[in-house]
Amino acid sequence: MPSVPEPVRPGRKRSESSRTAILTAAWELTVELGYPGLTVEGIAARAGTGKQTIYRWWPSKADVLLDALALKADVQIGLDDHGSYAADLRQFLDRSFVLGLNPSVMRVMRTLMAQAQIDPEFGACFREQFLARRRAAFEVLASRAVERGDFPAGRSPALDARLVFGLLWYEVLAAPPPLDSGSADAAPHALADALIDLLTRSLTPEELA
Repeated sequence: MPSVPEPVRPGRKRSESSRTAILTAAWELTVELGYPGLTVEGIAARAGTGKQTIYRWWPSKADVLLDALALKADVQIGLDDHGSYAADLRQFLDRSFVLGLNPSVMRVMRTLMAQAQIDPEFGACFREQFLARRRAAFEVLASRAVERGDFPAGRSPALDARLVFGLLWYEVLAAPPPLDSGSADAAPHALADALIDLLTRSLTPEELA
């Protein structure tokens, strides 16, 4: 079964408590001040560490914020086995859309996506440490379903992952009205429902032709 890759960065081994404090500080300051107000100096002061410690582990404030986002996704979404593909999808998709459509998280995701377009080096890191990491998480569920024998016939885990995250990014970047035309709180669950119906449906021979 594939596992979600861990970020690997060169340099001295980090203290986990210092890392957590720095990532927490970066996230809090971004929510409070916005990305333009985020500085490495401010992160260091809030985290109670030195500026050089941050630069030793991350090349820029965008990289710190990226790690904070990746950690938040890992912690809040999870990959628990609920006994069936549909049940695994329910947790994964509900939590993915609830997190991704949270206003503060949406702002961070938009900011990092924009930064990835203007900074090629950061863009490569963004694709590897967040986009590919989230796809790999989805593929853990799909691989488990294949082993269990309840992955829908004719479907492709790689293509289904693109459908999931393509829809999520569309919602984040385009901010369309909710699928059910109801409240914003209902939107993540409506999206999860629609995707579960789609992703658990086996394709017919005619559809595969």
